[in-house]
Amino acid sequence: MNRPRAPRRISHAQRLAAPSEANWRQKTNNPWQGEDVAGVNAENQDHKQHDEETAPRGICQTMCPARELQDREAKRRLHRFEMLPGTEKVQRPKADPLRAVKEYSRPAAGKDSTNPANLRPPAVLLITVCYLIDDIAASPDLHPWTEVYSFVFDRLRGVKQDMIIQRVSGAECVAVLEKTVRFLIYASYRLCGEPLRLYDPCINDTHLQEYLSWLLKLYTKDTEPHPNQEEFQALALLYNLGSPPAMRHVINLPDGLRSSPSVTLAMSINRAFLERNPVRLLRLADRLSFLQACALHRHLAACRRDLLLIYSHGYSSRNSRFPLSKLGQLLSLSTTATSELCQEFGVELLQDAQVVFSKAAFTEAEQRQVTCKLYHSIVSDKQRDLTVKNIVHGCGIEFK
Repeated sequence: MNRPRAPRRISHAQRLAAPSEANWRQKTNNPWQGEDVAGVNAENQDHKQHDEETAPRGICQTMCPARELQDREAKRRLHRFEMLPGTEKVQRPKADPLRAVKEYSRPAAGKDSTNPANLRPPAVLLITVCYLIDDIAASPDLHPWTEVYSFVFDRLRGVKQDMIIQRVSGAECVAVLEKTVRFLIYASYRLCGEPLRLYDPCINDTHLQEYLSWLLKLYTKDTEPHPNQEEFQALALLYNLGSPPAMRHVINLPDGLRSSPSVTLAMSINRAFLERNPVRLLRLADRLSFLQACALHRHLAACRRDLLLIYSHGYSSRNSRFPLSKLGQLLSLSTTATSELCQEFGVELLQDAQVVFSKAAFTEAEQRQVTCKLYHSIVSDKQRDLTVKNIVHGCGIEFK
């Protein structure tokens, strides 16, 4: 009878040579597909039968079709953001036609999703997205923001559904996608660390990748110039560091776009990522704009962990001392946050603000839960006076 093999011991040196899921070269279940159109997914399978026919054209001039509004009001399915002020606490709240937005609904057998009366034309879809950003996501009076995000996320899916059914393209489609991508990137940073019942980063990532793929495909197919293309080419690469499709996409960009400041900086950060140089990566990250830093932020925790691992091997000696303040500068963290991070990974701290690195004492990330949200200073410091409205509409994207 064959005996089960004992697990093979893996040295720290081997871990350095072969990064794992805990390493900063993260592997996702939904890698960015630069060659695919976001419309190829479960949501538009119902509409493939219409490919050879003329796409329907929406005639609904309100954010929510009248029939849906009446139906949801009768069935008490109004969100509190859509209720007529003053009726929220009555038995059957009234719908506010100026605040109600068409909700996302899954394609179902026997359901006609191509009725023009229930479809909003591109101009109305863009107005709807602007309302969701300006009056809901950016409102200082609506909270908690997890509920705000959930409402906006669902209504944006409804917008996407209308665009797919009508096969919308052109400038208005690009504008909708750009605002949606900015919102989801910002949300991935702002809601980092929230309980899964309130915010699921995997679902957010899945939809963000689809919107990005669709947007970049439009950039490639359209002959007209898009003034924000440089911004989103850089965001796509920063969000998907190390992704082969993302890198191939950037390499194939026209020379003028590939050599633009934002894309050049993103490529430098991606190169530091591939070369496993967290010190250079964090130094370059200081030059990013706030939204660019939001796109990068999901890689930062693993990057910092790798920096501590590399230094634990390179400076491993009981007689070696490394200044805590200098380590904080390398990690782009305050002294207090640096101390907490060192404790999380088993790096010894002395009373005189010195660090003692030891490859034997370093604790692998799998054995510790590092709360990413506690180490967001490299991103949060860039926000300054930027509001949600500024961020999603593309203001303040300059970098150093």
